[in-house]
Amino acid sequence: MSELLTLSLPPRTDDSRLAGLPVAIIGAGPVGLAAAAQLQERGIDVVIFEAGGAAGAAVSSWGHIRLFTPWEYLIDAASARLLTRAGWQAPADLTALPLGRDLVERYLVPLAATPELAGRIRFNSTVVAVSRQGMDRSRSTNRAGTPFVLRVHTDVGTLDYEARAVIDASGTHGTPNGLVASGLDPLHADEVRGSILPALPDVLGADRARFTGRHTLVVGAGHSAANTLIDLARLADDEPDTTITWAIRAASPERVFGSEQDELAARGSLGARVQALVELGRITLVDRFEIDDVQRSTDGRVAVVGRRLGLGSPDDGGPAPVEAGGRVRVDTIVVDLVVTATGFRPDLVPLREIRLSLDEIVEAPRLLAPLIDPNLHSCGTVPAHGVDVLTHPEPNFYIAGMKSFGRAPTFLLATGYEQVRSIADELAGNWQAARTVALVLPETGVCSTGGTDAGSCCA
Repeated sequence: MSELLTLSLPPRTDDSRLAGLPVAIIGAGPVGLAAAAQLQERGIDVVIFEAGGAAGAAVSSWGHIRLFTPWEYLIDAASARLLTRAGWQAPADLTALPLGRDLVERYLVPLAATPELAGRIRFNSTVVAVSRQGMDRSRSTNRAGTPFVLRVHTDVGTLDYEARAVIDASGTHGTPNGLVASGLDPLHADEVRGSILPALPDVLGADRARFTGRHTLVVGAGHSAANTLIDLARLADDEPDTTITWAIRAASPERVFGSEQDELAARGSLGARVQALVELGRITLVDRFEIDDVQRSTDGRVAVVGRRLGLGSPDDGGPAPVEAGGRVRVDTIVVDLVVTATGFRPDLVPLREIRLSLDEIVEAPRLLAPLIDPNLHSCGTVPAHGVDVLTHPEPNFYIAGMKSFGRAPTFLLATGYEQVRSIADELAGNWQAARTVALVLPETGVCSTGGTDAGSCCA
């Protein structure tokens, strides 16, 4: 507890250099806009920097995916109050499961257009660095009383903005994990770059022609992979020449198949459908497969080179023997396309001059990491938490939302909403309220990597 008490100091409000400056929020996604709404309710001015051209740009990139969380868990309370004053009508059925595009069009875009927020969002504005005015991370004198400076790439050039505090809610969608098990880029990625696709392609829509009649390898053991596998199987129903292979590093896909006790029925159903497709042989599962490289094969396709741990090598001179349940023993998988559904990681480069306290493994705030350890918690058993565990050695700097989970798996939006509610109370000087946290989340027995409630398929 002493570490908590040391890090969680009330914000300084009496330094004239901070007077009149807004709180800077990075990201106009669900959590970033919720942070802005919470702060506006407390009379604190904000400025929001969004790299995309509209609110929820990252969500729009997977707008064809249906979330597995109903509306009732997707709407922040302070945001709803802003919207209601502007004449917004909440979805009639709060138990319905929206598509990603529904979340954007029916909630995020109207929220960004409210009078309280509309003039405070800077679109097409990418924060490339955060520091303190006139001091790098090594200087300490009056650090808490010195304004932050955010360097931002905009349509009109690179500009510096000042702020009294910073909330980084930029998410992780723009920084996916790579294919190679070591975490490094493949040595020969340039040879096959056009055949390596990011997570959650629109298999049945805009990208249909690209996948039709092709052999696709989906890499990853999360809900993003599950969605793509199901869509590819649907495509194969209409286009029988379409074939699907699924590669995971784990010995079992249990985390994807899920739990019968999952209170989010759509999430449990997702796993059950993938399990059935594997058992029927519609999807060929390659487990315990660690990828070392991808390169151009002799026939002009993609050779995914790796090691099948614990199973030895395939027989020389013949096809890899097929095992029960659709599993095969291989060292190299040759396909037409590869979908990288391997999860995401936080982009920490812009924060190099900020004093962070991050867990060495998960890259989440150090005090949060034990609460989200996927070996101990599912996304439904992560306890309510706020400013106490999100505080860094850098005064008045916070990472919230999906980025706060670092490399940990599935994140629910409701968790992020409570995070920024607590941060807003802290910045408003409501010390006790900031530490009174409560959150009810749907229970699940299993959480998987790669999915998010705000950035892919698991909201």
